[in-house]
Amino acid sequence: MSDRIRKGHLRQRIHIHIEGIVQGVGFRPFLHRLAEEHGICGWVRNTSAGLEGILEGETPELDLFLTELKTSPPPMAQIEAIRTENIDISSDTAQHTGTFDRFTIRESRIRTGSTLISPDITMCPECEAELYDPSDRRYRYPFINCTNCGPRYTIIESLPYDRERTVMKEFPMCQDCADEYSDIQDRRYHAQPDCCPDCGPEVFYTDSTAGTHARSISGDDTFLRSQELLTGGGILAVKGIGGIHLACDALNPDAVLRLRRRKHRAEKPLALMCRSLDAVRRICEITPEEEKLLTGPARPIVLLAKNKTVSDSQTARALDILSFSPRLGVMLPYTPLHTLLLDGTYGGPDILVMTSGNVPGCPVLTDNEAALSALADVADGFLLHNRRIANRCDDSLIAEWQGRPYFLRRSRGYAPRPIRLNIPVQTPPDGIPADADTGSACTGSPPADADGIFALGAEQKASFALGRGSYAFLSPYIGDLKNAETSEHYTGAMATYEKLFHLMPSVFVCDLHPDYLSTREAKRRSEQEHVPLMQVQHHWAHMASCMADNGLDGPCFGIIWDGTGLGTDGNIWGGEFLTGDLESFQRVGSIRPVLLPGGDRAVREIGRIALSLAKDAELSDLSCVPLPEEKRRMLSALIDMSPSSLPAASSIGRLFDGVCALILGRSEIDYEGEGAALVEAVSPVETPDLISKELYSRILPEREQNSRCQPPASLQELAWPVTFYEEDRLRIFDTRPVIRSIASELYSPHGKERNGILALRFMATLICMAADQCMALNPDRLPVVLSGGVFQNRFLLHGITSLLESNGFSVYTHHQVSTNDEGVALGQLAIARHRQKLSGAGSAVQPSDHYKRKKGA
Repeated sequence: MSDRIRKGHLRQRIHIHIEGIVQGVGFRPFLHRLAEEHGICGWVRNTSAGLEGILEGETPELDLFLTELKTSPPPMAQIEAIRTENIDISSDTAQHTGTFDRFTIRESRIRTGSTLISPDITMCPECEAELYDPSDRRYRYPFINCTNCGPRYTIIESLPYDRERTVMKEFPMCQDCADEYSDIQDRRYHAQPDCCPDCGPEVFYTDSTAGTHARSISGDDTFLRSQELLTGGGILAVKGIGGIHLACDALNPDAVLRLRRRKHRAEKPLALMCRSLDAVRRICEITPEEEKLLTGPARPIVLLAKNKTVSDSQTARALDILSFSPRLGVMLPYTPLHTLLLDGTYGGPDILVMTSGNVPGCPVLTDNEAALSALADVADGFLLHNRRIANRCDDSLIAEWQGRPYFLRRSRGYAPRPIRLNIPVQTPPDGIPADADTGSACTGSPPADADGIFALGAEQKASFALGRGSYAFLSPYIGDLKNAETSEHYTGAMATYEKLFHLMPSVFVCDLHPDYLSTREAKRRSEQEHVPLMQVQHHWAHMASCMADNGLDGPCFGIIWDGTGLGTDGNIWGGEFLTGDLESFQRVGSIRPVLLPGGDRAVREIGRIALSLAKDAELSDLSCVPLPEEKRRMLSALIDMSPSSLPAASSIGRLFDGVCALILGRSEIDYEGEGAALVEAVSPVETPDLISKELYSRILPEREQNSRCQPPASLQELAWPVTFYEEDRLRIFDTRPVIRSIASELYSPHGKERNGILALRFMATLICMAADQCMALNPDRLPVVLSGGVFQNRFLLHGITSLLESNGFSVYTHHQVSTNDEGVALGQLAIARHRQKLSGAGSAVQPSDHYKRKKGA
């Protein structure tokens, strides 16, 4: 390093590169202000790889500059790497020739590589203050934003992040906005979505289906008309940042029921948007950890416990209609448009239903014309605007677990922020790892880390994960891949990610199930683009997802419970106990399979599963099965005559469905997973630690209670018999004694009135079964990972974690991706990354390559 003296001070020049989420978050203005503060000259600019610049200043001031850069970046920035190179000031190369007398922001430069993109950000306090300041030129303007807040992912079309590469290019800035944009002292300095009422997008209200030319009301009158409609019990379609919602007064039972009928959403819980925390507290209980999630910059939907002290009968009825669960999904306004809609200026409600505006089973709508057509028979009015949505992005849905987010849907506010893969891959000293199954050596030059790994996920709650370096870029919410519309959204979102992040596939990874649209897409692209294909068993991918989520790479014990996943034996799995790592796995335990008369029909007609369970348990009286007698007789004959022709599932999800049918008398459900949610909802407590002595006595009135007995020790007494048998070298949980116990209680006096107690005892039995399997099948006390959609059940999640930890096991759960099938893609990517890093594999990988059968099988 060479230095020169100016005015008696030691000066230094450096070339700096910054990687991470550094575009669209006010990073260059931040650097400009920081440079002025420390007397730094030079320049910075956006590049496709992040940000670069030349800095020159006194050495102590440069050191302070770099320290503040690392410790106090803008709130929404995420710095992944900072690289600096010293430049000899006295002998500059041609590239760096010249002297600097000030600090400037240069025009962006596009190079090979790519940067990261910020998720959409909730309105900042400064913009909210201006929104309600009558003297401000953006007073009540629904598109107010600055460098610290506003749309990002949903408006971007390509990188680098500059206005001409976003939908805002359609709104040229007026002179006032241009002056702000160019003023280093202004909060909107280089804010790409900057706009005002004179030059920006417009909001309008219409109740017509004739198209946007029929807009009837514009300006602030749109919020007058919208609030009046909502107050009168109407249904309003609202265009936000990433899609269109359907809204109504959440505390008006008639309005909510009308919305349910029109949307064909009979029972599935509805999300809410509340004006303020005070409004939330009227209907929900909030812990400090939940409040932090609720008010954070991502503004997700957070599952909150219903307020048990609600006294108003209409409000109580409305809360029951909104959700059969003891919890409600609640979010706060995250755009100025939503804030104005809920502010009550014109007497509007302060708590709204805010559910997706879509055709059933299809993605949320984003286009005005499409919404006016598709929602014509659903919405009474439309609050729309003329800013295009470049990238669809649904609301995220989370619960609080162990003080951190527990994702049920990872989307707006989080996507497209990638997940860092912090999993070191260990290689033997000679650098040539032995294949786990064949013992053969794997050779080749592996690609850089996760580069080019395209993991295409599953079918339910579809997602994809695309690899670049140490990053996994997870898709926003897609939905179930069941139709052409969702498939088009899936492939379109993937194409967007490939373009934005400059990704090229080196291997496609998918599920084993041949009929999944994601599998078909992976095979199609593999053949078309001549790229290798790797297929990964569903539950191993779940296990690997939780491992990657927690930075684990060594052997683990997986408790993987869900509804459906194709096993290596061709059967449906879903109640699995696995041992393994990212190279291979072994299935060591499961549950007794249940026959599914009618195949996929049984997933919705859960009375069929109840009948199958009852017959398997050899119940002489089948009157507890909620099916018409003739149908029960016909299906019984089918089960008796040709059981081998029927599909069977060793699935906790299907077991929940059957038990739901038995204890609640339900023959059908409306959506996948509803059976398990209904069982959880009727339990008198949410988690085992809330079981009181009084409740314990109610559950087991025939026993003399030990006053010193406290949960969770009492769980074992609450559980029904837990028995196992061995088959094909697997330790199988026998469900028949449980079904007999349920039937016995149902047939007892007042049995039907004790459905909540039956639900609690059933879940307590599953918790004890899981612990028993872990103790028997995990003698080495490997780390335990919990994954699969069943672990959206708070009672099981809390109970299994607590019971295993109290017995000395280390238990890991999800906190960066969803535990349901949305997280499967991350596991697929982690497995492929491990295999490619070890072997440089490009060849197709089949189930036999990674599945190890138990010795002696």
